[in-house]
Amino acid sequence: MTKKLAVVTGASSGIGAATARRLVAEGFHVVAAARRADRLATLVKEVGDATAVECDVTDDASVARLRDTVEGLDGSLNLLVNNAGGAHGMDPVATGSVEDWQWMYDVNVLGTLRVTQALLPALEASGAGTIVAIGSTAGFVVYEGGGGYSAAKHAQNALIGTLRLEIVGKPVRVIEIDPGMVRTDEFSLNRVGDPAKADAVYAGVPEPLVADDIADCVAWTATRPQHVNVDRLVVRPIVQAAQHKVYRQQ
Repeated sequence: MTKKLAVVTGASSGIGAATARRLVAEGFHVVAAARRADRLATLVKEVGDATAVECDVTDDASVARLRDTVEGLDGSLNLLVNNAGGAHGMDPVATGSVEDWQWMYDVNVLGTLRVTQALLPALEASGAGTIVAIGSTAGFVVYEGGGGYSAAKHAQNALIGTLRLEIVGKPVRVIEIDPGMVRTDEFSLNRVGDPAKADAVYAGVPEPLVADDIADCVAWTATRPQHVNVDRLVVRPIVQAAQHKVYRQQ
């Protein structure tokens, strides 16, 4: 049998690293792509059946090298997980940093676009391709202090929905997974830059989601029969009823 290949972007930590581990367990050879080569090397050593590729999804040449690496591997590209993303800042629109907004758009939207464009031909050629985009509930609900991130995730959602329409009839599924509150080592810390403020996001929340929960969603959607397309999977912890409605223990 032809080896199934899966590309996971943002694979050096959090949801990306958890997804890489899970997909190896599901029988994929994982191409783990991220900027931090040292972390990728550690991940590949841990999981075994994987290839590390240093990649910045905001750089055309870097994405081209990722494509070339995938094309040089022995196997069929069946899965792309567009996971690279993130948030910077929680300032209101009136005082928000244009630089932060630009970064969020570049990574979440244009990063997804670059990698998808680069790998779509190989996914189609496999005869059974799947694209999974890790979005966010911020992609369809706005909230104070989240304008830049929400705008980027709304745009990513528009990109993914449009792609699904444009390639209908081709052998490639397009899936969006939209998590709510997920506690990882870096997301909130990178966003606010202060460990105490990052911890406060989850204060009193009994059981937020963790990276493995989202990896489980990726694996489940990607391993359904090929005629089954899960357009959008919204996943939140049981204590989060909506974007603003979170139960916190006193």
